[in-house]
Amino acid sequence: MPAVTVSDITILPRISDATHLRARKIKSITTAPQGFEGEGFPVRRAFAGVDLAELDPFIHLDQMGEVEYAPGEPKGTPWHPHRGFETVTYIIDGIFDHKDSNGGGGTITDGDTQWMTAGGGVLHIETPPEHLVMSGGLFHGFQLWVNLPAAKKWLPPAYQDVRANDVALLTTTDGGSLIRIIAGELDGHVGPGSTQTPITLIHATLAPGAELRLPWRKDYNALVYTMAGHGFVGDEQRPTGMGQLTVFAEGDAIVVKAANQQESRSPNMELFILGGQPIKEPVAWMGPFVMNTKREVLQAFEDFQKGLLGSIPAIYKEDAKKPLNRSKFPDVHNAPTDLQES
Repeated sequence: MPAVTVSDITILPRISDATHLRARKIKSITTAPQGFEGEGFPVRRAFAGVDLAELDPFIHLDQMGEVEYAPGEPKGTPWHPHRGFETVTYIIDGIFDHKDSNGGGGTITDGDTQWMTAGGGVLHIETPPEHLVMSGGLFHGFQLWVNLPAAKKWLPPAYQDVRANDVALLTTTDGGSLIRIIAGELDGHVGPGSTQTPITLIHATLAPGAELRLPWRKDYNALVYTMAGHGFVGDEQRPTGMGQLTVFAEGDAIVVKAANQQESRSPNMELFILGGQPIKEPVAWMGPFVMNTKREVLQAFEDFQKGLLGSIPAIYKEDAKKPLNRSKFPDVHNAPTDLQES
């Protein structure tokens, strides 16, 4: 699990001592069910079973892999639409290509992030590059959906690359954890991702036995997904392991401690930590559209059927040979097939 690593963690800036801050208590710990995404790559649905109100401003999170593909096995998603939110794709191992109808696109690999603002509507596709399909290899990453407030749901589509060497790197006072800030702010340190909704995204690696106490904004919610290894969350020391999401209650600090002994396949505890300022608006969500009302979702389907959310750029001739099926929207990201409202 390379992502971003450093040869000497002791030279990194250190976050403030948070031992005096009020630790957030644990609201819930849930285990992500496993499924398949797009054309068939394995995922864990990190937010399954958690009320949207606890996740706000986030909507959906998939851990993609970790999987070792044989030659010819790597898979992606077909062209599909989005409206009303942002997709954030973070690659830990492997390579992923992005293309969209707004002209955005690029290739990301270990520790890189692609950030697409769907806004008023866009088509995009996410696939492994041809050479990876031919050779196979390790693939592991995350895709997060970040909601947009009503005032920003109709923004023009946008795309940004966040490169691994741009993330802010920090450690704790004892040097036991490597903290990578992908976006947002932590203890005065700012990550490179530009966000439409106030959020913080972090990938943290804890050495065996290390305790991580992160000062955390009071007005943000706090979610910790354990992607590898095992340990304990909160001052309550509740156990957590790979594939489990912890939802924290109110407070000033997030507390996680890695177990003294880790598995041989994962020598450290790996965490995806996220939080944001709740939007506190109604959410209507079905398939690839996240809006405020049922009428807006149905309008998004109608606009997609009419081709108003964009078209496959001509430069992607091979992709364009496969007609986009507008008679039935793709079941992407295991989004709900029934309209959800909250």
